[in-house]
Amino acid sequence: MPSAEILPFPVRAPRSDEARLRAALAALDAALADQKEAIAAFRESLGQLGGAVAGLEASLEHYAGTLTTTQADLCAAREAALTLEATADRWLAMLERTASRR
Repeated sequence: MPSAEILPFPVRAPRSDEARLRAALAALDAALADQKEAIAAFRESLGQLGGAVAGLEASLEHYAGTLTTTQADLCAAREAALTLEATADRWLAMLERTASRR
């Protein structure tokens, strides 16, 4: 059976309280810098979202205007169709009267 040699972990020299505090403060500074970048990116994303929402709002307002115009056009077309139908009914009635007199 092969033998294995176990390697010990390297031993670090104990650090002073001041060295540990400096390392912690450096890590805190790095975290704060990362957080500052993240907040800036978040604010930029919010600005882009605001622009997209404004564009969507304008698009929906245009669409609502188009629907209103379409509704008015359809109402006018319906009225014209009803008028045409009434005219056709009168003509048919006149033709039927004329035909029954012969």
